Amino acid sequence: MKRVTRRLALWRADLDGGVCAAPEECVEPLRDGGPVTVVLEHRDRGGAPARRVFRCALQQDVEWQFTGLDWPADLRPGVLVTVSWQAGRDEVVVRTTALAEPLRVDGALYFHEYDPKVVTREFVPDDSNRAKVLAAVRRHGRVFADGSAVLVEAELAGHCGLGRGARGAFLLRNAVEQLGREGFLTRLTGSTDSSGYPSYPAVDGQRTAGMLFYAPLVEPTPFPDDDDSANAERQDHWVNGFVRRLPPGAQASEKQRILHEQAGGDDEAGREPLAPGFTYVKRHHRQG
Repeated sequence: MKRVTRRLALWRADLDGGVCAAPEECVEPLRDGGPVTVVLEHRDRGGAPARRVFRCALQQDVEWQFTGLDWPADLRPGVLVTVSWQAGRDEVVVRTTALAEPLRVDGALYFHEYDPKVVTREFVPDDSNRAKVLAAVRRHGRVFADGSAVLVEAELAGHCGLGRGARGAFLLRNAVEQLGREGFLTRLTGSTDSSGYPSYPAVDGQRTAGMLFYAPLVEPTPFPDDDDSANAERQDHWVNGFVRRLPPGAQASEKQRILHEQAGGDDEAGREPLAPGFTYVKRHHRQG
């Protein structure tokens, strides 16, 4: 019997709405048969496996989707699920895949495999100026497979909502500088094609342009001790100095190399020489 398997990323709207996209091959056999049994196989926070059963409707909203799911609280936008259906059956199985160890992506905990591009796009900013600028780069820039993104810096003001004139320019400049100090954004030179589509590294024959490059900070982390740990992810906190990968072809500035050397044994990040293609971000206070 034919078996259909699709792997897809969950978006915030999927999690909030309790829906999951349906493989097109199962729509015709299932849509007129009443409620569909959807079995969710999931390891909560990467722990013991569990199985939950839902009676879902198959409905069309742009695409066909199963509705009536109650997604576990530990799932975040971008998490990948595998949707399986075997011809002749009215049961659909949805599975998550636990990571070997949890990861923090810019401070947000992930216990299951995820799509970096969706994680980048689904960032929800707080009211701070730095968050609005970061959101503009992540939402309106070109996103690569690893979750990094580039945006032409000249386009940034139109996406941030920080206001016009001298005050808006001042707030924007300060936010970009803060994100640079925190290691979230790097200025570089890329190129754009005739339609304005950005590329990095620059493409021969295209117009060069100053860009802002975002790269997610992905860090292995121990399994949390309690359920409250996730609630503290976005609270203000101090971040110890760390080494971060730079965009392809970029190198750390002399200032960052000196700071890395000065950190030495007092900072875990300074115990090894700064490798080519990496920079050092000194200890700083991070908001949310």
